[in-house]
Amino acid sequence: MEKPRRCGFCIAVPWGCHEFNALARLAEEIAKSGIPEGSRKINGKYIHTHLVARLKAVHEQLNEQIKDVDAAQSKEVSVFWVGMAESVQIMGSFDGWSQGEHLSPEYTGSFTRFSTTLMLRPGRYEVKFLVDGEWHLSTELPVTGEGLTKNNLLIVE
Repeated sequence: MEKPRRCGFCIAVPWGCHEFNALARLAEEIAKSGIPEGSRKINGKYIHTHLVARLKAVHEQLNEQIKDVDAAQSKEVSVFWVGMAESVQIMGSFDGWSQGEHLSPEYTGSFTRFSTTLMLRPGRYEVKFLVDGEWHLSTELPVTGEGLTKNNLLIVE
């Protein structure tokens, strides 16, 4: 028996995929066993053949919907810091200000460009850069808040 392939639906909703595959296998078994006289037909197809076709169509539709949901859940967001520094880290509300993300240096001669890519869901995030142990704001991003609560605003659409 052919093992079902793991698709986006099967990964996201394993119980649903199991049910679909079980129904499809059952319908295929019925199809192979022969059709008793007087069986019902739908649009010229025997019921089990119709069932297999509908299950495959629904499975494909759900796979497309899952791709759309996955795309909306998180996006790659590039962030950078340009300047003279040994170490740069971005901290922010994207992880509850807990660990942040280290930026990788790219040396270009007179200055260094530090960059990283964050995986973020759409929304508004407050961030700040920790440059050689000192807090800094980026001139490339909008600013929100005042005084000690002044942060950069990172908007993910």
